[in-house]
Amino acid sequence: MLVDLQQENSRKIRTRLEQIVGPQRFKVWFRNSTQFTCCDGFVKVGVPNLFLGGWIEDHFSEAIAQAARDVLNQDVQITFAIDPVLFRNLRQSQLNSQAAFIEKNAERVLRDGKAMPAGEAVSLRRLKYRMDDFVVGPGNRLAHGVATALVEDPRRDGGSVFFYSGCGLGKTHLLQGIANALAERQPQVRWAYVSGEEFTNQFLFALREKKLDAFRHRYRAIDVLLIDDMQFIANKRATQEEFFHTFNAIDGSGKRVVLASDAHPKLIGDLSEPLVSRLIAGMVVRIDKPDYEMRCEILRRRARQTSQAVPEPVIQYIAEKITANIRELEGCLLKLLAFATLVKTPITLDLARQTLDDHLRQTGKIITVSDIERLVSTYFGLTPADLHTSRKNRTIALARNIAMHLARQHTDLSFPEIARLMGNKNHTTVLLACRRIGAMLRDDGEGYWIGAAGPQTRKLREIVQSLEEQLLR
Repeated sequence: MLVDLQQENSRKIRTRLEQIVGPQRFKVWFRNSTQFTCCDGFVKVGVPNLFLGGWIEDHFSEAIAQAARDVLNQDVQITFAIDPVLFRNLRQSQLNSQAAFIEKNAERVLRDGKAMPAGEAVSLRRLKYRMDDFVVGPGNRLAHGVATALVEDPRRDGGSVFFYSGCGLGKTHLLQGIANALAERQPQVRWAYVSGEEFTNQFLFALREKKLDAFRHRYRAIDVLLIDDMQFIANKRATQEEFFHTFNAIDGSGKRVVLASDAHPKLIGDLSEPLVSRLIAGMVVRIDKPDYEMRCEILRRRARQTSQAVPEPVIQYIAEKITANIRELEGCLLKLLAFATLVKTPITLDLARQTLDDHLRQTGKIITVSDIERLVSTYFGLTPADLHTSRKNRTIALARNIAMHLARQHTDLSFPEIARLMGNKNHTTVLLACRRIGAMLRDDGEGYWIGAAGPQTRKLREIVQSLEEQLLR
């Protein structure tokens, strides 16, 4: 009887919660991903993983408490816990989705397992970027020169090429530009353009379907292999080993491997030492941020592709204000063009200031995880590399947790992205670190560490405030 009453109350709480948060949000966050249990003055919310549990706790705790009060006529304690059944269901759903994606795309590459005939290409997407559209400046001139030389004679010089840069600086443009140029100017060349994720999915599909011979035969017959987002294969040992042998087979036959990543090979965590050594034996080329003149030229070219006139003062204004990357630069121009079309008015400098004012205020200083790591490690007498280790002494643990908290507060990165940039840790490590620091700040807790002058104690709130002041200067 008691069990029946508890189940009925749980059902009523879910119904009331749906009324409070609305059907759409309830469907997204609760319907198939939570389990409510009422017992002895508390409501336990079962969730499939810590990430979802943390999100629901942060955003819906009050709504759940209100729903429980309305049904039970008393205040109750809300707790969150991993539900094994929900965990298994979510994991199976993810595996099914991954399998469907792999099967859909990998078959397009493996086909019948025959070697690619001359001039055939492999790509799982439309390649929209072209070399002719690539704006050259001081920050990317070497990278563009390397790409151009490769297109002119893929066999000349040989060796691998590894482009790296921050987000939105032209790596994908270069790789897709090379692929399109090869298709137009070197029709006899066999090439493939894939992302690190696509290469991984195709390998897993071949492994599962016992088609590894076909996978290897096809990739190793390629003249130019282009892989974007190379950092994706970090943490994936089997994929790294397969890629290592693929790389050796292609490079050893005098053909070309061209890669792009958001970091230098030595800074991509969890890449095997033999693979890193192989990558840095080739040409490693950094792409830097565009300078002012280059930003202006990018905007001019983008504006010419539209039917609207963009005055030069507007071009110069945007180029002066937006310095982070090309993606943001073009995004601001597109926002201005869209607004001018909406209000049916010519583009002027005043309109640009009015339209982009909010964006420019929000943009402010661009803070990176590297900035945070340098600042925090200096504060605690460590090095950024210390924060990437698995060592758990008090000083490193405190510094690492604070760095993760600051990264979450001052960047737009997700928990998995922060985890990868801080040494390929599990995203739950970042989630728990942020919760731990948040709780200590709420409780006005203290931080303890061993500095150069010996044991140190300071209010955590003061430590974080001091670091934030330096970070935002």
